[in-house]
Amino acid sequence: MYSSPFHWPIIKEFSRIKQSLDRIIAIILPVVLYGCETWSLTLREERRLRVFENRVLRRIFGSKRDEVTGEWRKLHNEELNDLYCSPDIVRLIK
Repeated sequence: MYSSPFHWPIIKEFSRIKQSLDRIIAIILPVVLYGCETWSLTLREERRLRVFENRVLRRIFGSKRDEVTGEWRKLHNEELNDLYCSPDIVRLIK
């Protein structure tokens, strides 16, 4: 399908991201959400769960080069949500 050597790094990167996301769904989320049916979440705990989720997603997706300055920067939360395309961890609990 993609026999050109130009496509190999893109395919490898896509495969790495897909494997990491599959790992989150299969392993990390069940461990983090174990017993969540009995939790009464406070706003502080909701924030901490979102921070954890965004930290994991930033680790997977990496940084992005700013188009204006050309410097590398962290992805914003909205960008992470667009890339992940899944409800956030707090919505899974509620």
